[in-house]
Amino acid sequence: MNRWLVAVTVMLPTLIEIIDMSVVNVALDHIRGSLSAGIDEATWAITMYLVSNAIIIPITGWLSRYFGRKVYLTFSIALFTVSSLLCGMAWNIQSLIVFRIFQGLGGGALQPISQSILLETFPPRLHGVAMAVFGIGIMFGPIAGPVLGGVITDYWSWHWIFFINIPVGIISIFMTMLVIKDPPYMKKTRMKLDYPGLLLVALGLGCLQIILDRGQREDWFESSMISWLTIISVVSLALFLIVELRTKEPVIDLRVFRNISFATGNVIMFFAFFNLFGSIVLLPIYLQTLMGYTATLAGLVLGPGGFSSIIALSIAGRLVTRINPKWILAFGISTAALSTYMMSQFNLSADFITVMWPRIILGFGMGFIFIPLTNLSLSIIKKEGMGNATALFNLIRNLGGSFGIAFVSTVLARRAQFHQSNLVSHLTPFDMPYQIAVEKLKAFFHTLGFTDTMAKMAADGSIYRNLIKQASMIAFNDTFWLMSIMLVATLPLLLIFKRPRHGEHMETM
Repeated sequence: MNRWLVAVTVMLPTLIEIIDMSVVNVALDHIRGSLSAGIDEATWAITMYLVSNAIIIPITGWLSRYFGRKVYLTFSIALFTVSSLLCGMAWNIQSLIVFRIFQGLGGGALQPISQSILLETFPPRLHGVAMAVFGIGIMFGPIAGPVLGGVITDYWSWHWIFFINIPVGIISIFMTMLVIKDPPYMKKTRMKLDYPGLLLVALGLGCLQIILDRGQREDWFESSMISWLTIISVVSLALFLIVELRTKEPVIDLRVFRNISFATGNVIMFFAFFNLFGSIVLLPIYLQTLMGYTATLAGLVLGPGGFSSIIALSIAGRLVTRINPKWILAFGISTAALSTYMMSQFNLSADFITVMWPRIILGFGMGFIFIPLTNLSLSIIKKEGMGNATALFNLIRNLGGSFGIAFVSTVLARRAQFHQSNLVSHLTPFDMPYQIAVEKLKAFFHTLGFTDTMAKMAADGSIYRNLIKQASMIAFNDTFWLMSIMLVATLPLLLIFKRPRHGEHMETM
């Protein structure tokens, strides 16, 4: 079977699933208004999709062996497609949340299965090319999603952000049935159901995803809900580790982490996507809240980063078997960290080009991270263990993004409060710059006919509004800088990697 036809077959549903993870964010206000729901209720449509995704991803390898990979892939695409139809037909917010859970359960399997099929279909010497194809979807999806969601919502209605998945899903089902073939080791296998493992991983990861998605909104541990979810998550995941390491047929084979290159690759992947998702969440907030950009202009700043990723992926895919992947990865990490540092130098007078270039550089750097990192982490895994390994790899990647978003939203809020308090302490009768500014503004407001008292109040209000913007700007600078440092800190880990032999797969421990 033509390997490129296989690549198109598995990437088509994967791409729409990745886009669907972010497309709802843009349409949330329209959905809320249409279904007469509050903001807090509406956000559960996003949260529960992420929760069901997080639960299904790590057990995808086990489910593929239990049902047979082709059967399970076809079922997952069908479930995602039918759920998309039901989401578009939702009659209230409760029904939408339920259908989004099923959509997440169907979509969660698509990324790890697609990656494992690509790595098995392409020989080790072409793994760089295979991962370039996969990386285009992974990198471009989060950029295309908000843009596509905005256009569809503005010109049609929010229902069509779900309906548009249906024809793609139907085509994908037929292509999967015709093109995808199961190797002997991925056909249906009789296995004992690991009920404790399934229950504990679902409970632990489900609670963790809710904590990350809603923690800042609920003020973290000031909320009893977040506190209890944290306890449940920690206990469940700890028991899961104990149970799985003692079970002969675990739902997730954690022994793959004994492979030092795979374990190291997961750590770097976590922080790389921590940086990527944290940045692409912070950047539009900075542009729209402080710089006055419209959603369209903010999208134009983010968009070129997706195209630079595609260029970098195509270059890295060709270089990865010719140059030591460690050097390519070091370049990618350094480039991505540099871009985030450049963002930490933004100010309230930055122009369009100034804010666009760091995003382009970040996209370029991520392209040079994804290919060599996947090559170093997964090319040494035997084909029989690829489904389990790619499931864990994709789980860590998604968790990195979720932790990154939770981190930046929390740090931004906390640092803004800190800097606001610090700057306010200078607004005293003894601070000469403050007094000079007040007198200048009072003189201006006097020319508009304000009384002395009104002019003083207007001057103080104007200064305070500017102070809040300055405090927020410094908070953005702090947060970008922290992300840059955290990514640079992963560079020493490159020394641990073993360079893969492209002639054959190495056996995992």
